[in-house]
Amino acid sequence: MPSLDDIVRSQTALDDDDVAWLRALVTDWQIIADLSFCDLVLWVPDAEAKGMWAAAQIRPTTGPTTLLDDLAGAFVPSSPAGLVERSLAGGETLSEETDDLLGGPVVRVEAVPVRRDGRSLAVVARRGAVGLMRTSSALEAAYHDAAATLVEMIGRGEFPVPGARSDLADSLRVGDGFVRTDHAGVVRYASPNALSGFRRLGLKGDLIGVRLGEVTTRLVDRRPTDRGPLGLFAGATPGETDLENASGSLMVRVIPLRSERGRDGSLILLRDVTELRLRERQLVSKEATIREIHHRVKNNLQTVAALLRLQSRRSDLPEAREALAEAERRVGSIALVHETLSRSLDDVVDFDEIADRLLRSVLDLSDGTGAAVSADRIGSFGALPGAVATPLAMVITELVQNAASHAFADESSRTGHVTVAVNRIRDRLRLRVSDDGVGLPVDFDGSGGLGLSIVRTLVDGELGGTLEFETSRQGGTTVAISLTV
Repeated sequence: MPSLDDIVRSQTALDDDDVAWLRALVTDWQIIADLSFCDLVLWVPDAEAKGMWAAAQIRPTTGPTTLLDDLAGAFVPSSPAGLVERSLAGGETLSEETDDLLGGPVVRVEAVPVRRDGRSLAVVARRGAVGLMRTSSALEAAYHDAAATLVEMIGRGEFPVPGARSDLADSLRVGDGFVRTDHAGVVRYASPNALSGFRRLGLKGDLIGVRLGEVTTRLVDRRPTDRGPLGLFAGATPGETDLENASGSLMVRVIPLRSERGRDGSLILLRDVTELRLRERQLVSKEATIREIHHRVKNNLQTVAALLRLQSRRSDLPEAREALAEAERRVGSIALVHETLSRSLDDVVDFDEIADRLLRSVLDLSDGTGAAVSADRIGSFGALPGAVATPLAMVITELVQNAASHAFADESSRTGHVTVAVNRIRDRLRLRVSDDGVGLPVDFDGSGGLGLSIVRTLVDGELGGTLEFETSRQGGTTVAISLTV
């Protein structure tokens, strides 16, 4: 089904400002469809005046539809007797009852011109089954009254209301809770869901006949909101807010209504979000707790690394000092991941930052062989979960340290270089750690010392990846790792 922009830009002569007005209308007309229990179809004139195009449609969520098939994208040839074309040409709201050509019941169609700056841009056709458009309850009567006012505002170029759209507009529906106030802010009608929402805040009694702004202020006066209820419910401008006290929370949206005589009160949509806000607070608390745990683990690991460093300085055996230094580097790489996780809002880290810091710290702490060793990263790891980041940091630490310690053992007179190259396609990651040193010994069987044993265990066990060793003819060694993240 083509979009509004596709149809309007390719089939009409409307300018960008007109298109923006129509887009604002169709992004907020679900309210009208629900209040009137009707389908809505937006008709726009053909650029060559050959007929009308159905640019968009919406079905009500409060009742059955008369549109058994999609109309968006349909073209109706020009007809002087056509209801939609007569409404567009005369700038007047017209209606008629007709047999539905799509196989549904007899429907009443009301054509409403969409006006902007005194011009008719398009026509909104309200389609409702004849029997369903008769009111049978106070709720339906209040719905139809509010819908009629909004439709009149469309015909006068006063709806959509500028600045009334927000993320909240997409989340609130008429069935969540509906309140209608008059020009003085006095409640004329409140749906059962709306009344239940205010009683969650502590309301005693009914809402009908009370000034909504004053009542709400008394209910939430201990928890001031960004915009006070008195100003919000005055109905002069559109707005939204969360009303909250110790008993509950309401999400509220206010849409000002206007009649030919001027201000006609407000249409207020609301939803009880008490349980949702409680879960959000619990989630924030859990996230803060997890970050604090990562922070404390990082501090403890740094303490362990400091103790290993102190012990290394007190040792007289070179082998012991080297072993303690290697242990310090391994603990430091794990601490670095936890430090990054302590700053993250979820269990995901930017591993590029970690990899760059590891390359610097490993080479700075390496006792080396006299060769000046440098390292760089090619490609991006992207965001990785903590369960992958920790073992991968250990793997990179061991491989870079192994290259710095052994690849240039017999070439201390020249500069050595280590490259960490990564290629990530969606969830597949390929890592190559290469050096330009002496290469692998002839009798190398892949086992190596403790460092390579740690790498193989982490890649095979923790990461579920594959590990390969390569030696180029020009010299140097490459360790290739492939895994799914």
